[in-house]
Amino acid sequence: MNRHDSIFIAGLVVLSILTSFGIVFYAMGILTAATAPEWDKNFAYIAVGYGLGNVYILSAAWRTGAPWTDWANKLIACSFMGIYLVDMWRTGVDSGLEYLGAVCLAGVVWLNWYAVKRVCLRAAGQAGDPGTPSGRNGSRRKKSGRSK
Repeated sequence: MNRHDSIFIAGLVVLSILTSFGIVFYAMGILTAATAPEWDKNFAYIAVGYGLGNVYILSAAWRTGAPWTDWANKLIACSFMGIYLVDMWRTGVDSGLEYLGAVCLAGVVWLNWYAVKRVCLRAAGQAGDPGTPSGRNGSRRKKSGRSK
């Protein structure tokens, strides 16, 4: 892994942590509001769970590089987006800007998943896993005994 990849992955991790805590901050604002509807508070609990769960999965991927972290992140991301979209459609869409918000949230969720995926690949590449390009030294062909 070269230095540019390390900087890119570190940037992804920082951006993922910031967006996760942004979601938690938004949800805590709903939970502490004096006049928030009950369905809004239920969604806020789910948003807090997604934000903190993503940070935990990201830290587990950084420490261990285990493949379960990629699947766990996909599971909570798809669940969170599904609940968000169903909640958005259940309460009624007032303007097209709500769809823009859903697309932006989908981008954030994708960014969080991509950060976990890249961290897992980084951990596998540093360990010299033979299934990664770093373990094959750039070639898939078997080396022959002949030299040219």
